[in-house]
Amino acid sequence: MIPRIRHPYLDHPGPIAFAHRGGAADGLENTVAQFRRAVEAGYRYIETDVHATKDGKLVAFHDATLDRVTDGAGRIADLPWDDVRHARVAGAEPVPLFEELLETFPDVHWNVDVKAEPALRPLLGLIRRTGSWDRVCVGSFSEARVTRARRAAGPRLATSYGIRGVLGLRLRSWGLPAALRDSAVCAQVPEARSGITVVDRRFLNAAHARGLQVHVWTVNEPERMHRLLDLGVDGIMTDHIETLRGVLRDRGTWA
Repeated sequence: MIPRIRHPYLDHPGPIAFAHRGGAADGLENTVAQFRRAVEAGYRYIETDVHATKDGKLVAFHDATLDRVTDGAGRIADLPWDDVRHARVAGAEPVPLFEELLETFPDVHWNVDVKAEPALRPLLGLIRRTGSWDRVCVGSFSEARVTRARRAAGPRLATSYGIRGVLGLRLRSWGLPAALRDSAVCAQVPEARSGITVVDRRFLNAAHARGLQVHVWTVNEPERMHRLLDLGVDGIMTDHIETLRGVLRDRGTWA
């Protein structure tokens, strides 16, 4: 069963191709240059992450610190934007503000992982100010965080399940009782976790029965992409944007 479209964010023909961090395999994750590369390759859905700087600026960045992928150092939450903006990813590209991304790529839908609580209020404020309700889906590993986001923003905001929601859906798929919030529009999950399969036919059936799409992260091998698409997943997040585009083209579902 194909789930109905519960939110305009999900209004897309066929499986959704997500460029994970813009396509992290190229080494310039979460940068304008990498996002532009994904857009030029035809991607209209991009996954990214957000943190807030010490002075409340919302940046698109995965880690809590600058150390791993930039020539800077320190926790983003402890640094003012004026320091963060001088760091360079792979020594080459600046860390972008999320507002800059909304402006630079007006046709892109953003899947946003809120990495820390201080980023939540600035993100919701930005979505309100720019009217980006149909372009942003908010997710987090924290079910409480996405629940707070949905309560604060109301039904205009698309949200995915956090870990607790995914666990509840997995239990429901096995016929076990579990509480689930009704406001999520999708479940974004790994194919397996800690040796336990997450995505199988029963999980998909349970999600689709609730009108939820299932998006799987992070899938980089063409064989896995084909297997998951054959199973009926609604979207795939990948670091290898050319690989996923090729798989979807071969299947006649690239759009």
